[in-house]
Amino acid sequence: MLEDVPGFNCARESKLMDAYLQDRTNPLREEFGWRQSTVKIHLPKERQTWPSEKHAPELEVPGVYHRSLTSIIRSTFEDDISKTFHMTPYSEYWKISDTKTVQVFSEAYSSPTMLDAYAEINALPHEPEDDLERVLAPLMMWSDATHLANFGDASLWPFYLYFGNQSKYTRGKPMSSACHHVAYIPLLPDNLQDIYVDIFGEGTTDQVHTFLKRELVQVIWQLLLDGDFMHAYEHGIVIDCSDGITQHVFPRFFSYSADYPEKVLLATIKFLGDCLCPRCLIKKADVPDMGTKLDMKRRETRQMVDNEWRRRRVEDARKLIFRTGASVDGARVKALLNAESYVPVRNAFSVQLAPFDFNVFMMFVIDLLHEFELGVWKAIFIHLLCILHAQGGTVIQDLNER
Repeated sequence: MLEDVPGFNCARESKLMDAYLQDRTNPLREEFGWRQSTVKIHLPKERQTWPSEKHAPELEVPGVYHRSLTSIIRSTFEDDISKTFHMTPYSEYWKISDTKTVQVFSEAYSSPTMLDAYAEINALPHEPEDDLERVLAPLMMWSDATHLANFGDASLWPFYLYFGNQSKYTRGKPMSSACHHVAYIPLLPDNLQDIYVDIFGEGTTDQVHTFLKRELVQVIWQLLLDGDFMHAYEHGIVIDCSDGITQHVFPRFFSYSADYPEKVLLATIKFLGDCLCPRCLIKKADVPDMGTKLDMKRRETRQMVDNEWRRRRVEDARKLIFRTGASVDGARVKALLNAESYVPVRNAFSVQLAPFDFNVFMMFVIDLLHEFELGVWKAIFIHLLCILHAQGGTVIQDLNER
């Protein structure tokens, strides 16, 4: 009731809202390519069964602001900045002496991965009268949920994109405008518990809440990997680039950087599960062997692979959850997935890109900032400082002098 909100004026607030939507400084305007969508997630309930997953109640999550990946690719290659792009990858070598030459790994466009992808798109069948040069748009994805204030729970969770055609020295400059924002991810609704109670008569468990959070990330990526992008992935996009040359551009996911908690959400594996890494199946008990020859061999022989067996296990687990009422983290689901630390969530990249032999797990790269500089190295350095403090004397001052 309006009388319960002292000072509220509906007409005034409507005018303020209209003024905001007409504000030219609003960065999320539709004319800038932004869309606002609502995604839906099926709600599980232990001991509650349905004929199939699609018959389960749905949770609507509004407020997903996103842009089209194909529109970003097209506008970037049409922009003058693309004149600085390296369209053709190459190998780089350093001749140390007359008898010794070593390969240099420096830029994305001189990496073996990009060379392989370039060879792959040029080996694809050509359409009749298709004589355009084929080039890559290597997509380097990033995401990082960020708290916006020291007090309160205001946060922002952006997905953003860089192009591997561009030099890392350009991408690293904040004023280069090399970063392209793709989406802003909402949290689960504040009234989730009320919605769940209205449907099932009781609140969610921690396991169900975690399941829904994993589902949210994947359904949003399903939204981003839309029909236009999948057509471009398979057939390419013809773009009149800023240098006046018409190119046949094929997007390929090159890397995805995120901190560990987000990486396990995207890889659809358990957080700190028995298999910790989103790239390999090395067990937690084998972590102390890190850096040894045996460890390096395990990394090669125990790689995570997105294959039909894994996808079938996930589907079987989801049938147990929705058709037989199994708990999302119950014994029957664990029996199917726990050995490799998988979770009963469909991976959007797997669903869309599996027909193209894309291994989603190889996309996740080490994030030096979060996983080493702010993680392992920071913890080690603090531990060393504690040792120096315990030693006493002037050792801390000696360290500062260095």
